[in-house]
Amino acid sequence: MLGERETPARLSRTPTESRALIISLTTTGARSGRSHTVSVGAVRDGDTYLTVASAGGAARHPAWFHNLLANPRVFVDLDGVQRTAIAVPAAAPERDRLFDAVLAVAPGYADYQRQTSRVLPVVVLHPENQDVVRVRAAGDELVALHGWFRDELAALRAGAEVAFTDDLRSNCLAFCVGLERHHMGEDYAVFSFLAQRFPELGSTLESLRAEHATVARLRGELSSLVAAGTPEPADFDRLADELTAHLDGEERLLVPLLNALPDVPWPKVG
Repeated sequence: MLGERETPARLSRTPTESRALIISLTTTGARSGRSHTVSVGAVRDGDTYLTVASAGGAARHPAWFHNLLANPRVFVDLDGVQRTAIAVPAAAPERDRLFDAVLAVAPGYADYQRQTSRVLPVVVLHPENQDVVRVRAAGDELVALHGWFRDELAALRAGAEVAFTDDLRSNCLAFCVGLERHHMGEDYAVFSFLAQRFPELGSTLESLRAEHATVARLRGELSSLVAAGTPEPADFDRLADELTAHLDGEERLLVPLLNALPDVPWPKVG
């Protein structure tokens, strides 16, 4: 049943030239968990489809866009054939390039953009191999690992307030090594995998890599103080503040997507 109808921009009716389409997009309600289906305009872009969360130029994003942020696994029905897909909103500047690509086919979206102050999101739909089976929730694995880093750093800080012992020094250095390996694994395995699979995430991943560099600097400073036996609780706080902000942001940006994928080359700490 069609739950709502997006107002697609004017689409050229020469599909072999324009690759413009009307598709049925089924998302899972972010709050209700129920399926919602909407007709949207889409543009074929190689092996993917581009759709714009225009809501006809309304002031707010359409409900289906909020749904796919919470659960990027969607169903796309094209000419009666339904396929699962991974929906990824494009980050700037890739979003701007893709929006221009859409406008080349469906110029009406420019009118919608002029009607609202919000930037109309461009969503890239990546059809999945129908034989793919999800083997684990990589996003949940990330959250659990992040939880260990949060708890361990808090315990180390609490210990430093009491007495800086040899055991505490050893635990601090082990924590720093584990965090370094985790971020290196993300940079060279997970982020590289995501960048290749979802090019529209490029600037998001680069921002996360930059945060890794900031955390690495603070981690190095703490390691030097720990090795010298002179850390203060404030030294742990500086790392904790930066690391917590990074972990929170990374989870917000990547966990729904990671949980939608069948498998991810996840790095192990240790």
